[in-house]
This record gives sequence, C-alpha cells and structure tokens, in this order.
Amino acid sequence: MDEWLLTPAGRYLLAWEKAQVDRIVGDLFGFHAVQLGWPCLDTLRHNRMPHRWVLLDRPFGACVEEAAAQGAAGDEAGHGATPRAVVADFHALPFETQSLDLVVLPHSLELAGDPHQTLREVERVLVPEGRIIILGFNPASLWGLQQRCARMGMRIGLGRPPLPETGEFIGYWRLRDWLRLLSFEIEGGRFGCYRPLLSSQAWLDRYRWMEPAGDRWWPVLGAVYFLVAVKRVRGMRLIGPSWKQRQRAKAAPAVVARRDPHSSEPPGQAS
Repeated sequence: MDEWLLTPAGRYLLAWEKAQVDRIVGDLFGFHAVQLGWPCLDTLRHNRMPHRWVLLDRPFGACVEEAAAQGAAGDEAGHGATPRAVVADFHALPFETQSLDLVVLPHSLELAGDPHQTLREVERVLVPEGRIIILGFNPASLWGLQQRCARMGMRIGLGRPPLPETGEFIGYWRLRDWLRLLSFEIEGGRFGCYRPLLSSQAWLDRYRWMEPAGDRWWPVLGAVYFLVAVKRVRGMRLIGPSWKQRQRAKAAPAVVARRDPHSSEPPGQAS
C-alpha cells in the first residue's frame, strides 16, 4: 500500500486527507497524541501536543523516507518536531489506560486483522473527552465499486484490485454504530475524492469537475470519509468550585418596592 500511495491516485488521496486532518488537529490540545500506521500521511504535523508518536505494525519502505523528508521540512517551517516512529501491535497498544489525548487512525481499521479489537484498545488508552480521528475507504463509492468488481474478476483470473493490500472497507454509518457502542460521541464527518480511481494524472485532472459536483449532488458517495469522535464517560460531570455557587447566590437581584411618582403614599402601602 505504501508504494501505491506514491502513484497519482495515491497522491490525490493523500492531498485530500491532509487538508481534512490539518484543519482539525491544530485546534486539539493535550499532551500525548498517537497516529496508527500510514507514515506517508503525517496527521500530527500541525498538532501542538508535546509528545507524539507514529505506531507501525510493520516496517514501511519508500513511504517512510518521504515522510521523514516531509517531517524535516515541517521542522524548518516551525511545525514542531517529527513524531517518533514505533513498531507495535495495534491490538495491544503499548500505552497505559487513559493516557492519550488524541489517536488518529488513517485507514488503520481496514488494514487491521481485528478492527473491533483495535477500536477497543483506542477507547482504553484515550482519556475521557479525548478524541479519535478516523479515515477510511467508502464501500458505497466509485472506488469501492471498482475494488469489488476487480476482486470478483480475480476469481476467474482477470486483473487485480486497483487498491492493493486493503482489507474489508468499513462503511461510514456502520463505523458510527461501532463507536456509539464504545461510548464515543460523533463530532463531525465528511466525504471526499469523487473522481474515478485512475492511474494517470492527466485523466485525474480531466475529472476535476467531479469534486464540487460530488460535494453538492452526491456527498455520501466520496471514495473516502473523515470522522471525528470524542470519548464520553457516563456518569462523569465537571463540578466547579463551591464559591461560584455562593457568589451566584449573593449576586441574585433583590426584590424592591417601586414608588409611583404620582402617588402620595409611602411604598409598600395600598392606595
């Protein structure tokens, strides 16, 4: 998959996903952030948290070298230090319970052997009110249709799937249900990449018109989706200092009698 991301279609995908992630992570604060997989897409480059890691379930090839070069350029531009890369098992994350403020999953669930277990691990390591960002391929899209048809053709010896090394595409609404079962609250989501899955940059440019048309006329049919959710803990309530309660009580308006300027009687007496 890392080599495919260096193709015209892969770069087209990465450009859209970078734009979506960059506009969100810069406003998320905390101390610890983790990205699971896909080092070609540096989702934490604009994040300000002091401790950041990229977890890999296996060593990557040329994609890692390009990500390192992009990270060095980001350091010179003042975006902060490049996240440290660590090889780890996504089904057993090497972090303590409730220790992370942000976890980003760029197509990690599709590549995971057990996406349910990966989500459970993310829920475990996130602090209450921590956030999860998920990027995934949309099965109800042109790309999803092309992938399914190519897999059917492989069974009779015709061609190969255009997206290599991908597992099952997880639908957007199905994923929302999974997150709700883990007590996540969906904050937002978006679809993108409406052009067909083509190997030529020239042909991709010819279908540029499909981007604004897709956003307007068929927004849920984009090739990929972007989703943000926050971890809610049932029964937890933020309680302010008790002096604020007393201060509000003292500041309550007092009821006073108003004297009618046209009346000759003192206030409080009936006329």
